[in-house]
Amino acid sequence: MDMALSDIRVLDLTHGIAGPYCTKMLADYGADVVKVERPDGGDFARRLGPFPGDSPHPEKSGLFLMLNINKRGVTLDLKTSVGKRMLTELVRQTDVLVESFSPRVMSSLGLSYESLAEANPGLVMVSISNFGQTGPYRDYKASEMVLYGMGGAMHSRGLPGREPVKYGTNVVLYQAGLIGALAAMTGLFARRRRGGDGEHVDVSIFETAAHSRDGRSPDIIAAQFINQVRPRREPGSTIASGTFPCKDGYIVLGAGGARFPQALAMLGRPELIDDPRFATRTAQLKPENVVAFNEGIMLPWTMQHTMREAWAKAQEHHIISGAIFTSADLLADDHFRDRGMWVEIDHPVAGKFEYPGRPIIMGETPWQLRRPAPQLGEHNREVYCDALGYAPEELARLPGQGVI
Repeated sequence: MDMALSDIRVLDLTHGIAGPYCTKMLADYGADVVKVERPDGGDFARRLGPFPGDSPHPEKSGLFLMLNINKRGVTLDLKTSVGKRMLTELVRQTDVLVESFSPRVMSSLGLSYESLAEANPGLVMVSISNFGQTGPYRDYKASEMVLYGMGGAMHSRGLPGREPVKYGTNVVLYQAGLIGALAAMTGLFARRRRGGDGEHVDVSIFETAAHSRDGRSPDIIAAQFINQVRPRREPGSTIASGTFPCKDGYIVLGAGGARFPQALAMLGRPELIDDPRFATRTAQLKPENVVAFNEGIMLPWTMQHTMREAWAKAQEHHIISGAIFTSADLLADDHFRDRGMWVEIDHPVAGKFEYPGRPIIMGETPWQLRRPAPQLGEHNREVYCDALGYAPEELARLPGQGVI
C-alpha cells in the first residue's frame, strides 16, 4: 500500500527516547527509516526495560522495540574514516537526517550540517539536543527530571508547602520527539518551496517543554499579566471534583460549579441543593464545605461502585469524568480495541506481544506494520550491499575493522 511518507528516506542517528520517537512517527506513515547504531551495543535504550520475564537482553527491551517499529537497522562506527565515508554515501540518498548527539559531536566527527550538505544540498537535518545547538547551556547534561523542572511547569506541581514534583514517565522527551517529527516535515515542505535546498533544524528539548501548553507557556503569560506564579492547590479543593477511590480503582470527576446539581442527581441526593453548606457558589467554595461534601458524601458513594459503574453513572448525568486506567485496563478496553489501537507484533527474539499501533487514523493512507524493531545490524547487508553497492566480501571485512 502506498503510504503518506513512502517517498521519504530518513537516516536515524538518534538514541534514547526523544530522537527515536521522532523517527518512529515518520516510519509509522511510510518513511524508509534506517537506524544507525554503534556496533558495540547499539542504542542505550536496548539496555532499558521492561524486559519479558524481567530478564535483560539487548533484543528484548520493550522500550527499544516500541520506539523502533517499522525501521531498518544498521551498525556503523562514525569515529572511523570508513564509517564516515559510508555515512556520507547514505546521506546522498537521504531526505531527512535526525541526530540526537550533544551539540559538539557531529562537528567533531567532521559530519556537521555544512559538510553533509556538500554531499546532499537538499538534506534536511534535524538536531535534537537538551538545550539546543547554541547558547550558554548548549553543552549541559540533562535528564527528563531536569528538563521538566527547567522547561515545564514543575514549580506549580505538588502539594502546597512541599517540594515540587513532576508527572510520572517521560513526558518531556516524548513531547520533544513529536516536535522533532513536526520539524522534519516542516523542513521538507520548506525545501519544496525553496526549490530543493535543505536546512538545519535545531530542536531544543528544554524549549519544547517551555513552549508546552502542558503548563509553562500559559504560566509565563499569566505571570506577566498578573505578576503571580500559579499556586498549588490541595487535592480535592474543589467541590464534587478530583480523584476518588472506587471498589476496584479510581475515577476522576469534574462536577463542581454549574454541574453541581447534576452531581447531586447522580448521587440520588437532589435535596442537598437546599443545604446551606452547598446552596450557593460561595458556600461551595468554603474549604470546610468542600471536605464535608467530598469526604462525607461523594467518597462513600464512589466506594460503593466499581470505577466503570461510577463512570457510567457520571456519563448518564453529563458529568465530565473518566476511569483512571492502569496499563492492563488500557489493553483490555473495548473502545481502544474497536478503534484498532493495539497491534500484535512477533519479534524473532523478544517474542509475540501487543504494542501501541497507529497514533492517528488516516483514511486514504493508513498506518500499517511493515516490520518489527530491527535487531542490531540486521539490515547491514540489505542497506550497504543493495543500496550502496558494496560487494558481500567487502562487507564481510568491515566488522573485523571495527566499522560495522
